[in-house]
Amino acid sequence: MEYGLIGHPLGHSFSKEIHEALGRYHYEIHDLEENKLHDFLSRRDFCGINVTIPYKQAVIPYLDVISQRAKAIGAVNTIVCKDGLLYGYNTDFDGMRLGLTKAGITVKGKKVLILGTGGTSKTAKAVAAALGAKAVYKVSRSAKDGALSYEQAYQKHADADVIINTTPCGMYPDSEKMPVDLDRFTNLSGVFDAIYRPLCTNLILAAKERSIPAFGGLYMLTAQAVRAAELFTGEAFSKDRIDALYRNLLSGKRNIVLIGMPGVGKTHVGSILAELLHRPFYDSDKVIVERIDMPIAEYFAQNGEEAFRLIETEVLKELSQLSGAVIATGGGSMTREENVRTVKRNGHLVFLDRPVDELKTSKDRPLSTDREKVRALFEVRYPIFIRIADLHIHSGKNANETAHMILEKL
Repeated sequence: MEYGLIGHPLGHSFSKEIHEALGRYHYEIHDLEENKLHDFLSRRDFCGINVTIPYKQAVIPYLDVISQRAKAIGAVNTIVCKDGLLYGYNTDFDGMRLGLTKAGITVKGKKVLILGTGGTSKTAKAVAAALGAKAVYKVSRSAKDGALSYEQAYQKHADADVIINTTPCGMYPDSEKMPVDLDRFTNLSGVFDAIYRPLCTNLILAAKERSIPAFGGLYMLTAQAVRAAELFTGEAFSKDRIDALYRNLLSGKRNIVLIGMPGVGKTHVGSILAELLHRPFYDSDKVIVERIDMPIAEYFAQNGEEAFRLIETEVLKELSQLSGAVIATGGGSMTREENVRTVKRNGHLVFLDRPVDELKTSKDRPLSTDREKVRALFEVRYPIFIRIADLHIHSGKNANETAHMILEKL
């Protein structure tokens, strides 16, 4: 391996795509178990590597030279092998600093709580100090090494201004979790989560629901990777290059989730859109039918709406773990807040809107078999679609035109 990433586990990593998008070298993802770390570093059989959880501190004893920044932080995420010597750096510092700036989160003069005590938390503490934070406290479940417990943070620091999460809580595949209760803090002006998969963790979604500026870790990942590439190649890359890589990565990884009333054409539009974008397409209702092995109307009649909604929620959880898919959702799925959070973690919600009198009725849709039922559903659901949508599209009768309209807006 000449260039690549070591860590364990690494099934969630986007690093290969970022590095290879620069077009300078081939980059490998090397899932390295702990008992093999010593042999790997002792062989020194690479040109440059990135280091992630759980080895950002474990690699330090193997290094011949450590940059002043990495030494002060106590964590290394980039290693260059030159003339047989290993040089250690910390590019996470630049990644997090640029990420906070991109998010518009100010820490100068603020009280900052850092969740976690690992290598990334050390970086976060250094960044907060460099940006002029008034006070910085680490928080952990064990409350060891000078960290506060979560209960101490709630009791003594409810006035914290900024929270930075460096724990894996909420990271794929355990995306349902959230590390802290934001309702216990009354003065928050920013929340930053180093996790980048899912794109929006429940922590970030909870902050946005409370109108608190919040940002996930994808920009940090992109920026630190570009800074590492500079160390690998000796070539400087502009911030514009970082921004462009971030936009492309975000666009490619984010699901496009079509929401709207039954009969608006989500399935037809979605299939055309997926073809235009060369992405996989999933219809949640079709997945449900395959799972229950009967028409939805028949399942409704036999088991009731609540049983159907439980299956629908499980299907949406599975589909929402995907990256870069086009997903058409059932008309009633977004009436559950749990489902909204689920699809928003990795999805851009596109509301297909059409006048109620133009919506198709069908005996296959148990809650919209006639025009009167459709109008009643419309009154209830329309405000929900407006509230949760990231993009509002006035859909015409021509599905191809609607798909191209979405493509243009995106």
